[in-house]
Amino acid sequence: MSTITSPLSRLCLMTMVLTAGAVVLLADEPTPRFFRGLNLNGPAVTIDGHLWDGADNPQYRSKDKAFENQSIPLVPETDPERARMLRSSRWGDVEILLTDVPNGRYTVFVYVWEDNNAERYSLTLNGRSVLRNYISGPAGVWDRHGPWPVEVRDGQIQITSRGGAANVSGIEVWSGDYDGYETELLDDDVAFFESRVRPLLVQACYECHSADADDLAGDFRVDFRGALRQKGPHGFAVVPGDLERSRLIQAVRYNDADLQMPPAGKLTSEEIAILEDWVRRGAPDPRRTAKPFVKKSIDVTKAREFWSLKPLVTPTIPQINDPLWNTNDIDRLVAAEWANHGATPMGLADRRTLLRRVTFDLIGLPPTPAELAEFEQDSSPEAWSRVVERLLASPHYGERWGRHWMDLVRYADTAGDNSDYPIPQAYLYRNYIIDAFNADKPYDQFLTEQIAGDLLPAASDDESNEHLIATGYLASARRFGSLFKDYPQHLTIEDTIDNLGRTVLGLTLSCARCHDHKFDPVTQADYYGLYGIFESTRYPFPGIELEKKPRDFVPLKHDGKPSDQLAYAVVDGAPADAAVQQRGDPSKPGEVIPRRFLEVLGAATLSPSAQQTSGRLELARWLTDRENPLTARVMVNRIWQQHFGMGLVKTPSDFGLRGQPPSHPALLDHLALTFMNEDWSIKAMHRRILHTRLYQLSSLDDPRNVAVDPNNDWLWKFSRRRLDAEALRDAMLFISGELDLTMPREPHPFPPVDQWEFTQHHPFRGQYDSRHRSIYLMTTRLNALPFMVSFDGADRNASTPKRDSSVTAIQSLYLLNSEFVHQQAQAFARRLIQSEADANARMRLAYELTIARPPTSDETAANRDFLEHVNASFQQSDLTTEEREQQRWASLARVLFRMNEFLYVD
Repeated sequence: MSTITSPLSRLCLMTMVLTAGAVVLLADEPTPRFFRGLNLNGPAVTIDGHLWDGADNPQYRSKDKAFENQSIPLVPETDPERARMLRSSRWGDVEILLTDVPNGRYTVFVYVWEDNNAERYSLTLNGRSVLRNYISGPAGVWDRHGPWPVEVRDGQIQITSRGGAANVSGIEVWSGDYDGYETELLDDDVAFFESRVRPLLVQACYECHSADADDLAGDFRVDFRGALRQKGPHGFAVVPGDLERSRLIQAVRYNDADLQMPPAGKLTSEEIAILEDWVRRGAPDPRRTAKPFVKKSIDVTKAREFWSLKPLVTPTIPQINDPLWNTNDIDRLVAAEWANHGATPMGLADRRTLLRRVTFDLIGLPPTPAELAEFEQDSSPEAWSRVVERLLASPHYGERWGRHWMDLVRYADTAGDNSDYPIPQAYLYRNYIIDAFNADKPYDQFLTEQIAGDLLPAASDDESNEHLIATGYLASARRFGSLFKDYPQHLTIEDTIDNLGRTVLGLTLSCARCHDHKFDPVTQADYYGLYGIFESTRYPFPGIELEKKPRDFVPLKHDGKPSDQLAYAVVDGAPADAAVQQRGDPSKPGEVIPRRFLEVLGAATLSPSAQQTSGRLELARWLTDRENPLTARVMVNRIWQQHFGMGLVKTPSDFGLRGQPPSHPALLDHLALTFMNEDWSIKAMHRRILHTRLYQLSSLDDPRNVAVDPNNDWLWKFSRRRLDAEALRDAMLFISGELDLTMPREPHPFPPVDQWEFTQHHPFRGQYDSRHRSIYLMTTRLNALPFMVSFDGADRNASTPKRDSSVTAIQSLYLLNSEFVHQQAQAFARRLIQSEADANARMRLAYELTIARPPTSDETAANRDFLEHVNASFQQSDLTTEEREQQRWASLARVLFRMNEFLYVD
């Protein structure tokens, strides 16, 4: 670090004032020359001594609307010829083509102005994003954008705009690299700069604001003239000859309490005078070129030494002396750790407990008495395998495991904006998830379809529609706000990137939106390399308070043609790279970042052909590349978590520095490699895990094990788990006989679109009761069902990698007083009465349905006393004998619904 003591050294703190846009560096060769100027909607004009062509130039094409108003005062004022050019324009979403341009390197400037109200739009140059989310300002304001280098290979230069209505007045093209300033440098001025100004800037500012800076403060440079004169979000740092518009001068003068630099103390009057004299002379500056600033990057080699970023390694499988634990690779890897940590495995669970465990595990429902009896009586070696295969083949398997995926991708039937607008088509994506799990769609294909299904080939309409519906994953990113103008699409893209990072990679990518990640090897450039992919994607618009009509939904195909049925899905938009949003603010664009993958995972970029698309298909391929160590590790950890209640990595969506390392790293790699080697089959991974002895352990405690491993990190027992909200509701409906086990294939009964008048003060709050499984309930983002809230349901606004398992008084009160619970108790009682005439047989059936075992003799006696007590309480009532019988058994049903054995799985 420098030891400069002059007050001028504090100029390097001028970051907040002088932050500029992306720096354009100039090459040393050859001298740039004016090539062509074009007045897009007017006659030929002469500007800065150069003759510009008029709109009749045959080498110019545009079909855009023309506008002219020569009476509007321009801000800032300018010369008459430039003003004449500026006050006429082509406007709207413009597409301007310059032809007959010899191939080579050029520099382009675009003149824009505003004749009315401020508009926000973006510009591309030959398909490359060069200006993002520009705000035009009030009437009369004009700007000269650039310099933008471009390599011409096909004889054309094309300028396009998208977003609000752009007023594009003129295009200025130079051959070579040109910074936009032609001031003739006098010998006296050069001498003044070299003797007074350059030494001052080198001494005071280069440490923080030059190519040699360790970190380029505020993305602002003072080591070449193009950077000093380029417009930033608050104006120009230096305007030649104009002290009042040069923010550098205003800052060092300390006249504005909000604009005082250096902040530690005002410069001396002599130092300020040097800068003022320099600007007054026209800011002469011979420094036309500068070497590029190379931002300090992460040490990729060192970063890849972190456990989750290391390549997958095939572990050595240990041999275990105990033959019971020496028949399965997973068992061997776990058993090898017990001796190291002083733990001893528990015995195996009994068959009824085991069947209840695996049935809830795979399909989220309790086993039937017939299934319990069949498994108990089957002593063959294939008995367990038959159970596993039966459950994996069940259509209810996809409902159970699809729910886990929906937790991760924050599925909901509403958009999440201030008014929480409904999405009637969201159910198509829900059903896609369920069908994909049932079909055991390979996980790499499952991911690819959700990220880029619209870009995949399809052999039929059905396959094409399935692929398109899968992109509902991206479409369902959360929406924000209520305003259509300045709609915060950048927040929806942030939500997309955040969810993709957490769900697929186990990384908190959105932490790099405003700055490099504080902990993990993810840079801001990484973030915007991904951002450009999703900004090049067209999301459907669900409607908001001030723009109620949905649009940009995608039609499904029928007979090879678009049909009337729409999907809430994405398709490609205008492909372009994204600019860094300084401090996360889209109105402050910085350097444009090519679309690419994370540097620490290879920094793969788009091929030339892929640059004409959003790049989502390439992104899906990068994510599922076998060399990517994260995707398989993260998914097998999630599968393990759902089987055992906790993952080998206990922070399942954070495999970064702030997450926890794996308890069994060799096992994690073994599972990840096996997963990929078995074609990314989730059902194959289930089979491997479920056929271990480990999965069949009892959930009973052992005081010695508890003393050395109270959290069961070393898996010496099976961890008891409470039923999640959906399984609890579904179990009560299933036991009562009220559950509708069919899959709904129609949308929820939302009101017609033309009746949507939802606002942030009166958002959509619809609820549609159903006897279908809980996964099919309509779920809103802003108005969760009380039952789901009480029993720790998933957050519909963010990824839920792990459900909470709270124990609260509210849960007890719900099970005592809820109308739903009372309804299911009554239906359960009717089922029991109709099924068994004998009280003892009826009681056995009740126990087997709820907790998968018969009652003990003590329980039978206690229940008889309870039933008699309830019957006695009805002696003075008008109830018939049949009604008393119904109420007695309904009372017992409510007791069973509140038993821990019902609420928990052992």
